Amino acid sequence: MPGAEHVDVIVVGTGAGGGTLAHRLAPSGKRILLLERGDWLRREKDNWESRAVFIEAKYRANETWYDGGGHPFHPGIHYYVGGNTKMYGAALLRLRKEDFGEIRHHGGVSPAWPLGYEDFEPYYTQAEHLYQVHGAHGVDPTEPPASAPYRHPPVSHEPRIQELADGLSGLGYHPFPLPLGILLDEENGKPTYRSACVRCSAFDGFPCLVNGKADAQVICVEPALQHPNVRLVTRAYVRRLETSPSGREVTKVHVERDGAREEYTAGIVVVACGAVNSAALLLRSANDTHPRGLANSSDVVGRHYMRHNNSAVLVISKTPNPTVFQKTLGLNDFYHGADDWDYPLGHIQMLGKSDGEMIKGEAPDWAIWKPGLPLEVMAQHSLDFWLTSEDLPDPENRVTLSAEGEIVLHIRETNMEGHRRLQGKLRRMLESMGCQQHLLPRSLYLGKQIPIGGTAHQCGTVRFGRDPKTSALDANCRAHDLDNLYVVDGSFFVSSGAVNPALTIIANALRVGDHLLERLR
Repeated sequence: MPGAEHVDVIVVGTGAGGGTLAHRLAPSGKRILLLERGDWLRREKDNWESRAVFIEAKYRANETWYDGGGHPFHPGIHYYVGGNTKMYGAALLRLRKEDFGEIRHHGGVSPAWPLGYEDFEPYYTQAEHLYQVHGAHGVDPTEPPASAPYRHPPVSHEPRIQELADGLSGLGYHPFPLPLGILLDEENGKPTYRSACVRCSAFDGFPCLVNGKADAQVICVEPALQHPNVRLVTRAYVRRLETSPSGREVTKVHVERDGAREEYTAGIVVVACGAVNSAALLLRSANDTHPRGLANSSDVVGRHYMRHNNSAVLVISKTPNPTVFQKTLGLNDFYHGADDWDYPLGHIQMLGKSDGEMIKGEAPDWAIWKPGLPLEVMAQHSLDFWLTSEDLPDPENRVTLSAEGEIVLHIRETNMEGHRRLQGKLRRMLESMGCQQHLLPRSLYLGKQIPIGGTAHQCGTVRFGRDPKTSALDANCRAHDLDNLYVVDGSFFVSSGAVNPALTIIANALRVGDHLLERLR
């Protein structure tokens, strides 16, 4: 069989989970094989062109999934070395300490994790240092305790965003510098000659032409490949995992690559394809011993799919907003609740700045409120926000496969009242922020053709836990049902919290990496 090879560890996927794990394992000297279904993302001028990225969706996977009603849609997903981090906004926040315990929401209960914040804290610190996060601990009052400061100062606000921060502080709120994974060295708000990042407007949702974003390719995969024991195979789609007759271990990884079939074997197999694709792979790998799919004796694989209740919105500033790098501010005053609401609402942060091409593409969605401004003027006056609220794990929100093996994503809204109230809080703040009181949806940024943000922030489909009857993975993210199968992407989440999941995925990959290093020894 072409490509047949035995190694110590196979990692399927090179994003925040798989790429970070490979970086952790690389110095061990063990033979590590990375399998990535995508290729290296080409560096080209279109990396920074909003028409190519958002309107034409040039870098989005040419793939069709189906919703629960059988209707096709094109998911906002990207297959490249570095995974979806090539396009992410790199806002790297810790879950709040309370997120690891049970939380009562208006729409139901967010369950407790099998581990507490104190188990993740050392790895959050390591993750922040590894991904060169720029930030300041102690400004956001909801932030959990940190054992070490950030190694890089916050990204500075441009004047209009500083004015916004000052205004919010004057109203008694607690805006904080958004922690960003960015390869930026700046003085007086300007990049130095040493800086990879140039503080351009094409950061949030764009691939970075100059590798100034702390994505998994730049931070983890490329350094890991400097070790002779680490090898990467691109364009390698893992069709299924084969197990031994006992069903207790994965014995072969079956790959389709450039029209040919290959197979690989390893002592340990780690799946890190993203919450949807990891669940799909485990389900595709069903056999006589595992008739419902691998790691699925509990019947939870594919279930409890979460993606947050997200909104990307644009508002019109009454004064021009000449900001270039806008994504520097966050607000968590409503994370745990509000004076008029006893339940959590969520998180607010700035988005990358809209430009004329984006606004032209968004305008058809604004029929409810048609601004009396030319689109070019709107772009000059726009401020952009991202709102995140927690969606709750529902066993009927799930990934399944059609009879033809295609991905089917079943989604129904959960816990939306808190998100609507969060939007209301932002709307009521707009006048004091010098803005018109309208929230205009930015659906291009979400890439949504299904409800509530598409595949952004996907997590929860292969949850970890202490009880094999209610979870697929143990506390070390090893499958209860198999001795050598691990999952290290956002699939392991028990609940979603209300901040971007990337830093928690990275921290968990470092944590599982330490467990695997001990096992490999």
